Amino acid sequence: MAVYTDVAADELAQFLDRYELGELLSYKGIAEGVENSNFLLHTSTGTFILTLYEKRVAKGDLPFFLNLMTHLAAHGISCPQPLRDKQGAALGTLAGRPAAIINFLEGVWPRKPNVAHCAGVGQALAKMHLAGQNFSMSRANALSVSGWRPLFETAAPRADELQHGLRAFLAAELDRLEDGRWPRNLPQGVIHADLFPDNVFFLGDKLSGLIDFTFACNDMLAYDVAICLNAWCFESDHSFNVTKARAFLNAYGRERKLSGAEQDALPLLARGAAMRFLLTRLVDFLNVPPGALVRPKDPLEYVRKLRFQQGVNSIRDYGVEQSGLVA
Repeated sequence: MAVYTDVAADELAQFLDRYELGELLSYKGIAEGVENSNFLLHTSTGTFILTLYEKRVAKGDLPFFLNLMTHLAAHGISCPQPLRDKQGAALGTLAGRPAAIINFLEGVWPRKPNVAHCAGVGQALAKMHLAGQNFSMSRANALSVSGWRPLFETAAPRADELQHGLRAFLAAELDRLEDGRWPRNLPQGVIHADLFPDNVFFLGDKLSGLIDFTFACNDMLAYDVAICLNAWCFESDHSFNVTKARAFLNAYGRERKLSGAEQDALPLLARGAAMRFLLTRLVDFLNVPPGALVRPKDPLEYVRKLRFQQGVNSIRDYGVEQSGLVA
């Protein structure tokens, strides 16, 4: 979450007249995240999140995101629900941006994820993958391997400003990931594609909800697992925590078994996932709009994670044996 687009009070009041939300008591921008403009709304009927979808999010994709949340909730996944206005529409326009209001989920995201948090997100991710199997809509993953070269070319001229040799490091790894070995025939479905700790809410150690589906798409389910390995199983000093990885993978496997092919591919998928977030973070870090209320995330965190994943030989390096996870 972030704020790129300001909303005037009178514009917001006019927008809210379309809903049955009572009187607006207060609203404020939310600085966390990097993609869209988000505001916390307090009204006489409750607390809500207002999202203005910025230019990186294609307007034509918004029905996919909004309908997916509705579908997942109907299948037992705790996630925000889009509110519909008096005419039944879940999407409107505010301050020149597509806008939606979603309900507020109780909980906080874990600043220092522990083993129980990792197990909780593993279980929730697997359940989400299963719940999405009969979702009727689809959306291609524009940030899979075919989308990384354009990101690299955008960031490459200035990459060495951040770290000497970064451009060459990225170029060599991208050549490796594009060499034809990227998996193509693994089980596919709806993935979250951005399930970082700040997109998962907990009450204590109990997971209370998954949020922010604006990267959700159809891709390999194991790629979503790889994204979470990178996001949840490293410490603040960027060292890999095998205990967290074991808890995450075992919890996932209890709900949805990973095939042998998925397990064999996981180290390469984790390298690709590290490259994807390194590149998008780098582009965002180098191009923060002046005056935007946003905290760009550190691209170098993912340099360190990528270097670790380059040395992984098999799923055993993540602390688990294949026999416990094979379907």
